[in-house]
Amino acid sequence: MEALIPVINKLQEVFNTVGADIIQLPQIVVVGTQSSGKSSVLESLVGRDLLPRGTGIVTRRPLVLQLVNISPEELRKASGDDDETAAWKNYGQPYKGIDAEEWGKFLHTKNKIYTEFGEIRQEIENETERVSGTNKGISDEPIHLRIFSPHVVNLTLVDLPGVTKVPVGDQPRDIELQIKDLILRYIGNPNSIILSVTAANTDMATSESLKLAREADPEGRRTLAVITKLDLMDAGTDAMDVLMGRVIPVKLGIIGIVNRSQLDINNKKTVADALKDEYAFLQKKYPSLANRNGTKYLAKTLNRLLMHHIRDCLPELKTRINVLAAQYQSLLNSYGEPVEDKSATLLQLITKFAAEYCQTIEGTAKYIETSELCGGARICYIFHETFGRTLESVDALGGLNTIDILTAIRNATGPRPALFVPEISFELLVKRQIKRLEEPSLRCVELVHEEMQRIIQHCSTYSTQELLRFPKLHDAIVEVVTSLLRRRLPVTNDMVHNLVAIELAYINTKHPDFADACGVLNSNIEEQRRNRLAREPPSAQPREKSSKVPSAMSAQESPAVASAELEGKPLTKEVQIQNGNQDAASSGIWRGMLTTSSAPKPDEGFAEEKPKQLAAGSPHRGPSVNFLDVRVPVSRKLSQREQRDCEVIERLIKSYFLIVRKNIQDSVPKAVMNFLVNYVKDNLQSELVGQLYKSMLLDDLLTESEDMAQRRKEAADMLKALQRASQVIAEIRETHLW
Repeated sequence: MEALIPVINKLQEVFNTVGADIIQLPQIVVVGTQSSGKSSVLESLVGRDLLPRGTGIVTRRPLVLQLVNISPEELRKASGDDDETAAWKNYGQPYKGIDAEEWGKFLHTKNKIYTEFGEIRQEIENETERVSGTNKGISDEPIHLRIFSPHVVNLTLVDLPGVTKVPVGDQPRDIELQIKDLILRYIGNPNSIILSVTAANTDMATSESLKLAREADPEGRRTLAVITKLDLMDAGTDAMDVLMGRVIPVKLGIIGIVNRSQLDINNKKTVADALKDEYAFLQKKYPSLANRNGTKYLAKTLNRLLMHHIRDCLPELKTRINVLAAQYQSLLNSYGEPVEDKSATLLQLITKFAAEYCQTIEGTAKYIETSELCGGARICYIFHETFGRTLESVDALGGLNTIDILTAIRNATGPRPALFVPEISFELLVKRQIKRLEEPSLRCVELVHEEMQRIIQHCSTYSTQELLRFPKLHDAIVEVVTSLLRRRLPVTNDMVHNLVAIELAYINTKHPDFADACGVLNSNIEEQRRNRLAREPPSAQPREKSSKVPSAMSAQESPAVASAELEGKPLTKEVQIQNGNQDAASSGIWRGMLTTSSAPKPDEGFAEEKPKQLAAGSPHRGPSVNFLDVRVPVSRKLSQREQRDCEVIERLIKSYFLIVRKNIQDSVPKAVMNFLVNYVKDNLQSELVGQLYKSMLLDDLLTESEDMAQRRKEAADMLKALQRASQVIAEIRETHLW
């Protein structure tokens, strides 16, 4: 088990070289109030004067002190050759060229050897002032010191600044809180042993060090109490009850020691002489407890506690190191290797990005998004959900009303009344409705273009992480792909414009679906007419007048008369007047201007032309009506023929619009895939190579970001340290653990 403490010391050195504290190693942390004798305890354990001493706050930075025991035999062997045991004891550093029996080394001075302990004390003071200043300031940056000596036991101790209450000098107002946070940070390590130092001439119940120890170690499993200054207690009092644990029990025990006074230090009293005086004092004052107190007993107890603590922590420590090594190996792999062949690296990155881009569209990418649709899946959603639903929501008769349709019919007839619905009115109205399909089609192209842009970011973030190493190359690739998409967008939009223009260019009334719809429409109209004739009785209106009209005249009856006769309804007064006018006309042409006048805009109403009064002597004159007294109506009810004509136009528009919408819904996605998506997939790699694979751009594009280079270096150093630590632990034999 003696080999366990050097193993921990070696692990501590390994991790200190990379400046990381990711592994919590077993160590002894010295805690106490200011001037309670913490540094004196450490000097007693070392056996030499090596720490700054004085009144007030002297320890102003954490001091990590590693004591390494080396026997004279090992030193002589190492002087002859690099013995394996000596190398192990000295963390792999041979002892050649060192004449002194004891020496020290600082981490911040690298391989410099200090054989004079006065120089060590001076270096501690200089390093403290360099970071903490010269006027009582403190710092949490530790000083690492190793002492090699045949007179010490293997220990790792941490000396911390003493707990203080009132700030002095340059100390901040919250100095007490800062020191407590610093102490709790070290003793909060579950792998540390807490050495609580309390002066014997103070009440143990008021000990700040025991209070902090209980905060970090409530069960007291890793707390050892040390009572200093036993020789300074008031006359007539002793520390028997305290040392026996009757005042405040401590699980790991309470050990009393006698420190050197400031006068002894000023008089250069050696630690060896102080140890002799301590032994004599204990034999005289506490004879029954002398063998369980004193500096030598403290050193052996700390050594034993630390070894057992290391033995308990070692399995978990080994697992932790292996897990971290695997994590840092993965992290280093993600950063990539330093670039050697820039030309090959650039071509590889371009090819990989192009492949990842195409695979994201095809849905075969390595990294598949699970939180939202992306790539080809989103393009499919745009085609069949977004675009499809938008087209279905476009009403075939949206924006059209009956007045618009009737106006179009009237305008298409010109100055002559028409017997049939003009075909030009149907074409005019259906083109107007087809034009409404252009806007959602262009919006579909825009959405696909935006998704193609998003795929660039997806590939950069999730798939091709190597691009993050080279920010300039990443920006250049994004610019090239964006430019390619920007060039293809007008071409695709033009094609969509043409698709709509093709539908507008020729209204194919012979389309099979449209012809079937017209046949069904005619059948429905005929069936409706028959149903009306079957439901209504024959008209009782006398038809003498109509029988006198020639057959040619009958064929050209006004639409209102024809409609009324077909439906078997009696002629209205208005229709009778119109029929009377036709009978009086010598040309035989019907004039139904009263009921077929032009329909103005809805907000203007219908303005009818005032008919001329009929001649008084006309034998076929209708009922006497004074048309001058009839008010011009703002709106009127459409005649049945007008209603029938509008209904026919509406049904034809709806039928043909559905055919065109179906064509557009099918052809627009095909055009987008051909002119935008597939074109970019097929030409992306050649475009990237042509734009970026140039010798004059290699150095600039493959310039790594300083942040990435620094992170790779840190990860590599940490991985190397973890691998060395794993080797150190693996070399421990199983017998060392028992």
